[in-house]
Amino acid sequence: MTGDASGFVTRVWEHYDAHARDLPWRRTTDPYRVLVSEVMLQQTQVSRVAPKYDEFLEAFPDVAALASARLEEVLRVWRGLGYNRRARSLKLAAEAIVAEHGGRVPDALEGLTALPGIGHATAAQVLAFAFDVGVPFVETNVRSVYLHEFFADAEDVPDAAILPLVAATLDHKRPREWFWALMDYGTHLKATRPNPSRRSRHHVRQAPFEGSNRQLRGRLLAALVDSPGQTADALADTVGFEHGRVEAALAALQSEGLAAAEDGRWRIG
Repeated sequence: MTGDASGFVTRVWEHYDAHARDLPWRRTTDPYRVLVSEVMLQQTQVSRVAPKYDEFLEAFPDVAALASARLEEVLRVWRGLGYNRRARSLKLAAEAIVAEHGGRVPDALEGLTALPGIGHATAAQVLAFAFDVGVPFVETNVRSVYLHEFFADAEDVPDAAILPLVAATLDHKRPREWFWALMDYGTHLKATRPNPSRRSRHHVRQAPFEGSNRQLRGRLLAALVDSPGQTADALADTVGFEHGRVEAALAALQSEGLAAAEDGRWRIG
């Protein structure tokens, strides 16, 4: 491991002072809006999330509106973001917030991680950006920063080696802005040099989208949102995939609560 902690902190703040990004979810501390943005940003680029974020909040302006919405409504607005399980988990989280927390997003790590689809990193980001509470976490941009600064010559670096450094350099007086600064610096690094995250033990190169199960699942859900009650044969014709793959994908969607069948006709679950 290489790197100087004090110099590192200075570099991160200097970059942020000069190049801080103006993103829509940084203009609010409303916990619900922050939660929506952080779930959307899981595995999805900022450029794809930004337009959907406003559209989603227009459709579901508060946690009660999302909790009471039908899943097909949520998926219709979510369309284009991919990983539709996140949309279902976000709706289930909203239902839990209404039922178990009086409609208030939890302000503690344990309460947040108990919500469907919310892991440690997402919970810590909600705490930072909604409540200005600093809890160390590792996500893709944070990982890139610490790999670049402290593990310049290392390969196969686990997050367990990075997390103590995140904790040691965390600015507890300004955690909200500090994590924004880290993310902006990480985005800069990935845009200007080989992605440092490729040296992480947890880096996974994404398979091509065209022809993938991700594409098939997205097309099936879109078809069921637009026209529920189709048979598997009709869906295979609609989405342009062979029947066996369609049946397998439908079975998986059913097991995840995203699709359901009655008398051989499929709808959103």
